[in-house]
Amino acid sequence: MTRDIVHSLEPVVLFGGGSAEPDVVSRAVLLGSTVVAADGGASLAMENGTVPSVVIGDFDSLSQADRAALTSAQLVHIEEQDSTDFDKSLRNIAAPLVIAVGFTGARLDHTLATLNTLIAHPDRRCVIVGEQDVIFLAPPKIDLTLPEGTRFSLFPMGPVSGRSTGLEWPIGGVHFEPNARVGTSNRVSGPICLEMDQPHMLVILPLEFLENATRALLNCPAQWPARVV
Repeated sequence: MTRDIVHSLEPVVLFGGGSAEPDVVSRAVLLGSTVVAADGGASLAMENGTVPSVVIGDFDSLSQADRAALTSAQLVHIEEQDSTDFDKSLRNIAAPLVIAVGFTGARLDHTLATLNTLIAHPDRRCVIVGEQDVIFLAPPKIDLTLPEGTRFSLFPMGPVSGRSTGLEWPIGGVHFEPNARVGTSNRVSGPICLEMDQPHMLVILPLEFLENATRALLNCPAQWPARVV
């Protein structure tokens, strides 16, 4: 049973154990009111001058130095080994949006696990901030304003269909599946309205549009329910 460890009425910035450029970290921190770290992500936060209010995880990657710099009240230990630290953190943060930094990079298996977690918790709205891209699970309906010609990629993590306006190649009538039809490298042709029938579609945008993505998600009333397991 999920128990929310962090409650916030404003976006939360969540740090992972990967790397991120200082300017990207600065942009992310400006978008959130609370900073949380997933296990070893405490290092990335503190290296960039930010002390997390809470560190969540099994602590197998939290350094002794970082642990010593934090109080017991800041450390929330979740012992089980059946999920990643990102999963442990995301499912225990109640906020309108989580901005996750340091969860993609050199290890492809870690990146894939991160994307899988977005699908596993569709009710926990989250933007993944990567080295070149921002990634989020498409809500039931979202409106976005981006410059014409902007790369707008859609990647299905399960069977999903939808409708769109404002894309050079509309998606209406297309059935997407990860082992069949995908929607990478589409382009913006005008104001975007995207609708999906299942919580299975990832939206991938260039990193420069992080702020656009967060505004659109925060202004989007439609949200997926929690997945029944």
